[in-house]
Amino acid sequence: MSALAGIEALLKMQPRPLERCRKFQSPVLENTIARLRSKITDPDLFRLFENAYPNTLDTAVLWSGFAAKNGTGLPYTNQTDTTDEDLAFVITGDINAMWLRDSANQILSYLPLLQPSESPQSIAAVFRGVINLQSRYIKISPYCHAFQPPPESNIPLGTNYAYNRNKVNPPYDRKLTFDCKWELDSLASFLHISSEYHNATGDMAPFTKYKWVETIEVILDAVEAMRTATYTPDGHIAPSGYTMTGQTDRATETTSNNGLGNPVKYTGMIRSTFRPSDDATIHQFLIPSNMMFARYLESASSIMEKIKTQATDTAKIQQADNLTQRMRTMAGEIRAGITKHAIIHHPLFGPIFAFEVDGYGSHNLMDDANLPSLLSAAMMGYVSPRDQVYLNTRLFALSEENPYWMHGPVLSAIGGPHLGPMKAWPLASIVRIMTSEDGSGEEAREELKGLLNTTDGLGLIHEGVNVWNVKDWSRH
Repeated sequence: MSALAGIEALLKMQPRPLERCRKFQSPVLENTIARLRSKITDPDLFRLFENAYPNTLDTAVLWSGFAAKNGTGLPYTNQTDTTDEDLAFVITGDINAMWLRDSANQILSYLPLLQPSESPQSIAAVFRGVINLQSRYIKISPYCHAFQPPPESNIPLGTNYAYNRNKVNPPYDRKLTFDCKWELDSLASFLHISSEYHNATGDMAPFTKYKWVETIEVILDAVEAMRTATYTPDGHIAPSGYTMTGQTDRATETTSNNGLGNPVKYTGMIRSTFRPSDDATIHQFLIPSNMMFARYLESASSIMEKIKTQATDTAKIQQADNLTQRMRTMAGEIRAGITKHAIIHHPLFGPIFAFEVDGYGSHNLMDDANLPSLLSAAMMGYVSPRDQVYLNTRLFALSEENPYWMHGPVLSAIGGPHLGPMKAWPLASIVRIMTSEDGSGEEAREELKGLLNTTDGLGLIHEGVNVWNVKDWSRH
C-alpha cells in the first residue's frame, strides 16, 4: 500500500516524544499500539498511526487534576484544597488555549479505548475532565469558543492579539476566555462528548454531581437567542444574542451589518456567526452545525431523562423533565428547518444539502473540510449513510462542483477558505474513509495512500497540504 519509499521513508519519520516527555500516559493506549503493530503490516502506515494516534495524550493534555474546593478556581497548594471533580486542559495544536470543539474531537479519538474507571490516570478521567472543564467554560461565556487555562493548573495565560481589534457583544473577560467567535458546533461538541462518555460507561457522576444540568440550561438559553429572525414583525431589528465586528484584512474574520451578519428569516434553526474553521458564515444557518447540534441534543436528552428518573427532589425532577422536553422539541424543530430550507435541487446531483441558507431562499453550495461538515453528516449519525440526499451530497462534495474540492498529485480532498485554494485537508480524507460504503475497500485504500503521501517524511498528519507541493503544509 505504501506511497512512500518503504523502510527508507519510515526512518525519516520523526518518532513519538520520549516517554518522559509525554504529557499523559495510558497503559491502555500503549497496549493498543503494541497489539496493532502486527496487524498494520505496512511499516509507513504503522509509523503514521504510532505517531498520530497518541499525539493528543503525548502533547496536548497540558494539565489534568481536580477542581479547587473553594469553587473560585484559584490555584491550590495541596490535595486538601481540591474536590473530586476531574478537570483536563487540552490545548489545540500550537496555541496555548482550549477550543471546545477541538478538545472534544481530540479526546473522542480515544472512545474505542474508553472504559469505566475512577482512576485519575485513566482515559475515563480525561473524558470527565474535558466535560467538566467545558461545562465551566460554557457557563462563563456560552458564545465563546476558546478558553484560557484553569487557574488550578498554574499555567500562564495565553495572549490573543485580536482581542483589541474585535468588538464582541456580550463582552468577555480575556483572563478567562482566549477568543470569542460564536460557533454553534462548539456547544454541539460539549453535547457530543457528554453523550459518548455516558453511552460508553453508563457513569452518571459528571452529570449529577456537578453543574452539567445548569450548563444545559445556559446552552438552551444561548441558542434560543440565536434562533430569531433579523427583523421583528414591525420592521425593527430584533435583538441578537451575539454580535461581533473585527478590524482585519481578511473578510472571513469579521461580519457584515455592524456585527449582525447577513439577514435571516426564522426557520427553527440556529444562527452561527462563524464556521468550525473559525471563518465567518455567509448565510448564518450553517447546516452541518445545525445537524450536529440537533443530533447530539437528542442524544443528551436521554441523559437528562435519566437524571429525572434518578432524582428524588421534586424540584429537580420537574427541572429535568422540562429540560428533556425542551431539548427534544428544539432538536425536532431544527430537523424540520433543515428538511424545509436546506435541501436544494442540484442540476447534476439532484437533491443535496446546502452548506448554508438564510431562510429567504438564498443558499451556499459547498463543503468545508472542518468538522462538522456535510460529508460527516452520516458519520455523526444525523442521517443514514444510505440516505439518498446524503449520498447525492457526498458525490457533490467530492467533485469539482464543490468550490473547495482541491485535487493534485499530492492529495485530492476537500479544503476550505481558512487556508484557501490548493490546500487540501487530510482530515477530509479521513472523514471520506469513515463514511465510505465501498464494500471492496478500494476507496479507503486510495485515501490511505493519499494520507501517507502528505507527511513530507515527518510521520504526522498535517492541517493542510498544497496538492501540488508536499513541502508546502501547515501544522502537524
